[in-house]
Amino acid sequence: MKIIRKPEELQKAIEGLKKKGKTVGLVPTMGALHAGHISLMKKSVSQNDITVVSVYVNPIQFGPNEDYERYPRPVEHDIKVCKDNKVDFLFLPTNKTLYNDNFSTYIYNNKLSKIMCGVTRPIHFQGVCTVVSKLFNIAMPQRAYFGLKDYQQYIIVKQMAKDLNFNLKVVGCPIVREKSGLAMSSRNTYLSEKAKQDACGIYKSLCLAKKQFAEGKKLKDIKKNIEKNISDIPESKIDYIELRNFETLDLATDKDKSIVIAVAVKVSNVRLIDNIVCKK
Repeated sequence: MKIIRKPEELQKAIEGLKKKGKTVGLVPTMGALHAGHISLMKKSVSQNDITVVSVYVNPIQFGPNEDYERYPRPVEHDIKVCKDNKVDFLFLPTNKTLYNDNFSTYIYNNKLSKIMCGVTRPIHFQGVCTVVSKLFNIAMPQRAYFGLKDYQQYIIVKQMAKDLNFNLKVVGCPIVREKSGLAMSSRNTYLSEKAKQDACGIYKSLCLAKKQFAEGKKLKDIKKNIEKNISDIPESKIDYIELRNFETLDLATDKDKSIVIAVAVKVSNVRLIDNIVCKK
């Protein structure tokens, strides 16, 4: 595995490999790699000749008073994880190499960035789209891999790739969960063991909602039940509970046959997101 820190160096290496007919997969991450990230790496390795993993805590997707400064950065751990999972290139840029002093160009989805997580994190998806578009241009992959835990992000990145004519496929990979059902996240490290156990109630409430949807319950009643169940979790505060069309993220209606139920919940002041796709 080769560690590269400069965008132009990675571009040059990838250009040479693509001229030889090699296919490239990209796994963009913010590091603190866990089993969820590993599942993306394995998918890329199985589908491409070359796998690039980027590890970069992107400052422009964090708002004021969010956890940019304390976000976990176990670089040596991440290097080992990438080596162990047959990654070919680990891209470790810095703020200076990605954003020059006069940087002033941002990418924003004018529709999908305003709902769900975008309500309380208004600059988040602008930061995500901007850095991901840069990574697409630097790594030039045929495929890019994103976990479906961040379902809104996945839909937004897919739309961005379509709108801006990126010649690649955005691949969504299933949520990887801890044994308790809690969706794996780098932010889970902020939780105490008790809070982790309490937080698994989020997934239980989603599983019950999925069952109720299949049984034909009204969406408003399903949402009320989720709200009650999550509110029973100790030290929890609901950011949102959204029932959306799973392809467009339009508000779901009782006529929809397939929806995604997405939630954002603070447990012990740690913001967790999760979702479940439901079909009749």
